Amino acid sequence: MIKKLLLFFVFFSVLTANAQYTPVINSNRPGFSESPYSVGSGVYQFESSIFYRKINATPTFSNPEALGLNLFFRTSFISEKLEVNLNTSLQRDKIAFKNIFESSYNKTGLSQFSLGAKYLIYAPKYDDKSKEIRSWKARHSFDWKRWIPHIGISAGVNIGSFLTDYHKRDGFSPKVGLLLQNEFSDKLNVITNLHYDYIGTDFSQLSYIVTGTYNFNDYWSGFAEIQGIFEEYEKKTNIGAGAAYLFSENLQFNASLRANMQQDEIGLYTSVGVSYRLNRHQDKFVEIDEFGNKIEEGKQVKYDEDRSFFGRLFSKTGKLFSKKREQKVDLDISKTDGDALNQKPRRERQGSLVDVIAKEDKKLKKKTAKEEKKAAKKAQKKAKKEAKRKEKERLKLEKQIKKEEEKEAKQKEKERLKLEKEIKKLEEEIKKEEQKEKEDQEKDDN
Repeated sequence: MIKKLLLFFVFFSVLTANAQYTPVINSNRPGFSESPYSVGSGVYQFESSIFYRKINATPTFSNPEALGLNLFFRTSFISEKLEVNLNTSLQRDKIAFKNIFESSYNKTGLSQFSLGAKYLIYAPKYDDKSKEIRSWKARHSFDWKRWIPHIGISAGVNIGSFLTDYHKRDGFSPKVGLLLQNEFSDKLNVITNLHYDYIGTDFSQLSYIVTGTYNFNDYWSGFAEIQGIFEEYEKKTNIGAGAAYLFSENLQFNASLRANMQQDEIGLYTSVGVSYRLNRHQDKFVEIDEFGNKIEEGKQVKYDEDRSFFGRLFSKTGKLFSKKREQKVDLDISKTDGDALNQKPRRERQGSLVDVIAKEDKKLKKKTAKEEKKAAKKAQKKAKKEAKRKEKERLKLEKQIKKEEEKEAKQKEKERLKLEKEIKKLEEEIKKEEQKEKEDQEKDDN
């Protein structure tokens, strides 16, 4: 039953960002931070815890040990976005005085009593990725709009006149705060608070709280938190962790453990608590017809006061025997606009989501095919141009080779002719020498 309610809560929170009420209890405990959301109208929620705090006594007066019961009451009315709350604690304090020797005494009473209110001023809308059916990547990708926080503001007043002497802090004092919440997923959310408390008193303080909460399953959740408090003369820090168990849609148990750092001392803070709500919330339903249109309630018929009783009676009697005029839709465009206005228009159902997606897919497929065809044509043209360029380079290279070959052949022919001429000249010289030798021989013989 609780699992179904949680699933419904996740779905409901996505669709209606402005709604405050949730089917399952939404508690701020065991953390100290506050969500910007209210509990919703008609809900009366009690968040209580028993806590124990211990730290070594510091010089002069201090409160080194305390055991108490905290009650945080929340409800909402007037507006779903507005919540009013009451925060009070009844505790037994150990008041210590430490100088040369340490002495202490115990005192029981109220240590806190404040009235406050908070209002959600902005709630971002995240994408519903469960409706994404065309892309697995888009369905499972991170929605970066989740870095945009939900924003709320808070204000209140501290009433110190009811408290014990150690906790009074100048009676009445106002407080304000900024509440932020980031829902990074359905399981993880981070809450950041900035507070200015005890304004106008000698004990005014600035503080911040950052809380990260993770839901392990439908029942168990854990949190880690850091808080810093800046006062005029000292700084306090506490770091804590804890867990919560959802027993039913209206009941939650929780526990936490923290380390308190104050001056040079480190202390311990632990708590166990329970959150319970009285659920008197009623949803406002809007009746719609089969086309999704809001059905207006029939207006009450008022009789004309100027008519007499018998005039109204005869009027009603006449309507019983009058023939009702049938209204038909005529699509003849030759008729005037006045005739068309007198006719009752027909309602048409909107196309289903599947038809819309199929139409978009067909359009996208046609566009893709056209782009592919265009790209193929462009590639073919580019390939043809490249082939033509290569052919031109080939012809140019062949022409250059042929020219080189012709030049080389011409050079060889020229060298051959020159060689033949030299051989012929040499033969003639040899012949002349032979002739001369012959003539000289003949002279010698004579």
